[in-house]
Amino acid sequence: MAPKAEHKRHQSKHKIDRRLGVNLWGRAKSPLNTRSYAPGQHGQRRKKPTDFGIQLMAKQKLKGYYGNIGEKQFKKYYVEAVRRQGDTGQNLIGILESRLDAVLYRSKLAPTVFASRQLINHGHVLLNGKRCNIGSVMLKAGDKISLKEKARQIPAVLEAIASPERDVPEYVEADHDGFSAMLVREPSLDEVPYPTQMEPNLVVEYYSR
Repeated sequence: MAPKAEHKRHQSKHKIDRRLGVNLWGRAKSPLNTRSYAPGQHGQRRKKPTDFGIQLMAKQKLKGYYGNIGEKQFKKYYVEAVRRQGDTGQNLIGILESRLDAVLYRSKLAPTVFASRQLINHGHVLLNGKRCNIGSVMLKAGDKISLKEKARQIPAVLEAIASPERDVPEYVEADHDGFSAMLVREPSLDEVPYPTQMEPNLVVEYYSR
């Protein structure tokens, strides 16, 4: 990966952190650890948010966490969450956690959601033995992902696997020796290891206004 592109992506991640006022991925390098105001000239003047503002912020946090998903796609996930039986907010989390890029990240085969998407885009990932280069593909329980031979030498991948900062959650089964993982099932909200509080119920309120 080119140093310039890498730097640009780090910058955009830090910008999301500062705009939302949270350390979204729990990273040690987040600017929120030193600077608690939003980016831009007037970032230091925070007004008391309205109900709409709080709902919007909850939506932006969730979208941003999964690598800044586009609004059109995110709305589709919401519609699907409503269509399913059960709690809409819980359903939404289950859908987001079933994305190929999210499962790759959860399995610790990639250091960040952004890196996960890049590995997929560059054709380094196999889904049930076939190459898949679309990060938003939805996995079903039992679907298996693996890294191609070439990707198994990538330093960022090896560092992610070795990192003690994250654990693989119970709804993902990872085989780090084989550079593979499997989605066991869709998780409930309380099982997802978010470093900051996510409020899908507020996202549901936002869309059902």
